[in-house]
Amino acid sequence: MDLGLSGRVALVTGASKGIGRATALLLADEGMDVALIARSGGPLEALKKEIEAKGRKAVAIPADLADPAAAQTTIDAAVKALGRLDLLVNCAGATKGGSFLTLSDADWTDSFGLKFFTYVRMSKVAWPHLKASRGGIVHIAGIAGRTGASGFDAVGTVNSALALLTKAQADRGVIDGVRVNAIHPGTIDTGRLTARLDRMIAAGKPSKDEALKALLADEKTERVGRPEEVAALVAMIAGAPAEFMQGAIIDIDGGKNRGL
Repeated sequence: MDLGLSGRVALVTGASKGIGRATALLLADEGMDVALIARSGGPLEALKKEIEAKGRKAVAIPADLADPAAAQTTIDAAVKALGRLDLLVNCAGATKGGSFLTLSDADWTDSFGLKFFTYVRMSKVAWPHLKASRGGIVHIAGIAGRTGASGFDAVGTVNSALALLTKAQADRGVIDGVRVNAIHPGTIDTGRLTARLDRMIAAGKPSKDEALKALLADEKTERVGRPEEVAALVAMIAGAPAEFMQGAIIDIDGGKNRGL
């Protein structure tokens, strides 16, 4: 299926690893030029070369998006290098796990600052470019935003807020010709999963395999997801065949969420 993305330009945050990296590569496979944003310059340069080897243009822009000024500077640099902007994929930012009983005010502030406010700022600066190109935004949120779970208090709250942001932006997007949608990934095979399994091993699980087995049993899922699977969903949402999709929030979690 032709997604109609060839010759267009995407900006992917959190592009140095995990879902962001997989998304940048897949969008390049679909014919897009890609601006790559993350804090780590070395991995971005390696990814840039990998995309250029596919025959597409790429620009690596190392930046800490927690800095309020970074949204403007990164998007300006991307548009200057690649000429336009058709798609913003917000994937950067981690949220601290823990219960509201143990999370400090600083933890909550950091959780919103690293993810929610970064997505807000990137969207705001990108909006005029996306309006001009009739482009779109895909927010990578998280399945914890669907149901409350102790130990993921800030994680779920931030992702739930991103879901509401998606709906509000999409409402404006109907007027301005910008499509805004979000994805709630479940447990995906990234560095965050590795860290989680390591914590389970430290708490008494004898091996990574046993820790993973316990995790899947708790979530009642068959396996964890792959970054490439989330990337494929991003491309589908961004593509021309899904142009009627506006304000959608899609789970990709192996059935972990059993709510409506």
